[in-house]
Amino acid sequence: MKRFMKVVLVEWKLNNRNFLNLFFALVFPVMMLMLFGTMYGNEPTEFMGGFGGVDASVPGYICMIIAVTGLMTLPLTLSQYRERKILKRFMITPVKPIELLVSQLVVNTITTVIGMIILLIVGKIVFDLHFFGNILSAIISFFIILLSIFSIGLLVAGLSKNVKVATAISYIIYFPMLFLSGATMPLEAMPESIVNISKALPLTYGVRLFKGVWLGNDFFDYTGEIFILLGIIVIFSLLATRFFKWE
Repeated sequence: MKRFMKVVLVEWKLNNRNFLNLFFALVFPVMMLMLFGTMYGNEPTEFMGGFGGVDASVPGYICMIIAVTGLMTLPLTLSQYRERKILKRFMITPVKPIELLVSQLVVNTITTVIGMIILLIVGKIVFDLHFFGNILSAIISFFIILLSIFSIGLLVAGLSKNVKVATAISYIIYFPMLFLSGATMPLEAMPESIVNISKALPLTYGVRLFKGVWLGNDFFDYTGEIFILLGIIVIFSLLATRFFKWE
């Protein structure tokens, strides 16, 4: 355990040296919050089902942070380690490659949580953000979404021969999810054709689930979304295990 914690600490320091990782996980969601919060405010509106615009949007921004770390940072880092033979070198050290892999999951989870906390603090101070749901339901939903997106990221890392391939695949997956899942703009404001496309995006179900429990709906009102996300975790984790290469 002591050895593993040292690996986590080293990976944490390396992660914090990457400006783009920190910007999109910690700063960009706050910029989105400030932009749309200033434009639309947080007064309850009929369009938002009687909730404020910020209150209804923050759950999507949190899912956006999960997507950044899970679909961009995680697979690109692991692909870079494989391309530079870092994973292979670990095989002749006391540190096992699996420890490096798990440490990446831990570091990206911590980054995601920190990004969420910063977003919530800014939302509360600037826009009087409200949480209407059950904290336990929100925590469970958060980790279901996180594991489902991270499992996709692991598969991307497993299938990619190098960083260029990983970057291309990550961009193709990430940006449609960012703009078409409801994470940045509510699906209620989008045409039906876009809504239909969003049904093919895993993050859409995460946004539905997290937004629902955030606004006070019962966790089990979203059994469809929950089963889809759990199915993604199982299927993509198995595929990632099958195709992941250490060198």
